[in-house]
Amino acid sequence: MSTFGELLRAMPLPEEFPPAAEKVVVPIRDEAADGAIARAVSVRDEQIHGLIQQLFFREEPGLVRNVGFAPIETSPQTAPMCIDLAKALASGGRYDVGLIDASGDATPLQQLLQVEAPDSTKDIWPVVSNLWLVPWQSWARGAGLHTITDHDLERLRDFMTGFDFSILYCAPVSWLTARIAQSCDGIVLILTANKTRRLVAAQIKEHLAKAQIPLLGTVLAERRLPVPQGLYRRL
Repeated sequence: MSTFGELLRAMPLPEEFPPAAEKVVVPIRDEAADGAIARAVSVRDEQIHGLIQQLFFREEPGLVRNVGFAPIETSPQTAPMCIDLAKALASGGRYDVGLIDASGDATPLQQLLQVEAPDSTKDIWPVVSNLWLVPWQSWARGAGLHTITDHDLERLRDFMTGFDFSILYCAPVSWLTARIAQSCDGIVLILTANKTRRLVAAQIKEHLAKAQIPLLGTVLAERRLPVPQGLYRRL
């Protein structure tokens, strides 16, 4: 059986990849109402708001609380997208949101986002109102960046239960990503425009299904709009 690192790249990028079977999760509080999430003011805001509605406030029973976001290939848009989603969820003031570094990257999430810790002795720290950042070292106490133990995953789940919603910033898809994703309600794959191949996405979807990790959807990153944003909004 091929591993994630051995997946071939051969076919064109799909416009959309269908989600796998969804996992039933425990609902929380009330479903989102008008004003619970700040309204969109730009094309990107509209996309972020739509993604939040589709993931966390679907009409289907069982709200999703903890979602991992993992690119198929390394993408500089992954970290900014994760914090934009987290800020939008927290913006209404009704929900406590955790932005969790689950990447195991040598460059920590707080450094990528230029979010300085007010107190280095704390396990988590506030970013904006109702939003907290959880660094990798706060829950992964293993020997190295690419080593996690069962105890580490227990700590991760403990952190997630402390929030209404959690956004997990994950590394490109690998055995580490899959293991972490098993502690979530599902995963969203980030495809890269003009780079991710259809065969790769199909094989990863199959691996996730075998590992019983719900694929909640896909996001197409690094896509160039054919017209300026101002005109695009008027089309």
